[in-house]
Amino acid sequence: MQKILAYPLTVIYFILFGLTLLIFHPIQWFCNNVFGYKALKISVDWLQFFIMRCLNVLGTRFTYVNPYKIPEKTPLIIIANHQSMYDIPPLIWYLRKHHVKFISKKELGKGIPSVSYNLRHGGSVLIERKNPRQALPAIMKFGEYIETTKRAAAIFPEGTRSKNGKPRVFQTKGLEILFKKIPSALIVPVTINNSWKLVKFGKFPMGIGAHLKIQVHKPLKLSDFEDKQALINTIESTIKEAIH
Repeated sequence: MQKILAYPLTVIYFILFGLTLLIFHPIQWFCNNVFGYKALKISVDWLQFFIMRCLNVLGTRFTYVNPYKIPEKTPLIIIANHQSMYDIPPLIWYLRKHHVKFISKKELGKGIPSVSYNLRHGGSVLIERKNPRQALPAIMKFGEYIETTKRAAAIFPEGTRSKNGKPRVFQTKGLEILFKKIPSALIVPVTINNSWKLVKFGKFPMGIGAHLKIQVHKPLKLSDFEDKQALINTIESTIKEAIH
């Protein structure tokens, strides 16, 4: 019964989602080219808000839990598990004061209204996953950008999305580079629950009634840890232990 109901709701969602991307694409272009980065960022933040409202059509609920005060104007490395593309809007929206940027695959840098534009012009980095000669220098440069601008680098160390919520083993190379290039960073571990349920049937129909939860764990000062591998192991355990 749930899957039957999901079909018409998914059609409505895709119409609203598509319109949102089409409306915000020229808004982003105008903000960026006329007023610059600050205006572009505001437009991107509100894009995420409206994407989340589109997801409400599917009965999706969002809960954000953060009992910690994260300082602004401090470089952050946000480390999270990855369950679907819908992990991204709430991370950007709820942590918008910190200017969240992503390491994304190069294919997303073109062809998607609003999304591709922001990835190319908003400070994120596009990499070719199967080409280390391109990816590693790009991540290094990205880390230097985060250190200089005191913004936030978000990374999903699993490398790919978990289709059933079960976490994958963390890949450490990207983290090691960011640790090296952002020495003053505050590490912010984040656990994401239930976003995989939005795509549990595949691309169509969407899952309905998902309760997407974002839980922020205690931030860790990178410079307090000499053994970076032990730090990564601690972060991985913290994130995964909170996955339901």
